[in-house]
Amino acid sequence: MNVLDKIVQKKRDEVTFQKSVISIDDLTKSNYFDRQCHSTVERLTRAVPYGIISEFKRQSPSKGVINDKADVAQVAKGYCEAGAAAVSILTDQEFFGGNIEDLQRARKHMNCPVLRKDFIIDEFQIYKTKAIGADLMLLIAAILTKEEIARFTDLAHDLGLEVLLEIHNEDEFHKGYYEPVDILGVNNRDLKQFKTTIQNSIDLAKILPKEQVKISESGISTTAQMDLLAQAGYKGFLIGEQFMKHEDPADELRKFMSMTAEKS
Repeated sequence: MNVLDKIVQKKRDEVTFQKSVISIDDLTKSNYFDRQCHSTVERLTRAVPYGIISEFKRQSPSKGVINDKADVAQVAKGYCEAGAAAVSILTDQEFFGGNIEDLQRARKHMNCPVLRKDFIIDEFQIYKTKAIGADLMLLIAAILTKEEIARFTDLAHDLGLEVLLEIHNEDEFHKGYYEPVDILGVNNRDLKQFKTTIQNSIDLAKILPKEQVKISESGISTTAQMDLLAQAGYKGFLIGEQFMKHEDPADELRKFMSMTAEKS
């Protein structure tokens, strides 16, 4: 069993437990449930020359602990003030050291879009995503069927959420792409082997719809890489480890934003 299989197996158990202690009806009574979501697509589209979705991530299965000292509210607020198109927050606890409370705490201190980054496998999680104040949710093609991707996307849109569909290879694109998704992300990290190369995004760009808002994820550490990926058609980039490995992640984002501003 590879890492991704283990994560999904654990997530199924986690969701089963969550559904036993709180109902969807309870989730719809959340203070955040009726709020108007911020649009990540709009911010990426306006960004010149491109946008950055900066991530708060304490650890990962491939890297271990990255930064377990940073305060999520402080970092998220700093990211937003530094000009992030959106802020991604890991809410998986078992493998990434995150939790729902991280996103809820961050939401109170920022007014830019928040991506809930987790392993969505059930409609219950989509209601939960809206209830905790997220604006955008992640769907991973590798763990879902085409029918699930379509159903989950439609439900998310009904609730006012935007959807980031993540693929890793050409097979996943052909089997899982659903045109109504808001953003298509290409993950340069193989979630089964955890090997990373930005060439993955460059190669896949040739077959992806030109009109689709696209971002490249993982393994991005320089503005030169972003320039190369932008030329291939990517409008934004999801970057986490490059920022989180520093004591002040938001300050690292500011440096990137300053360098990208000079190019515009």
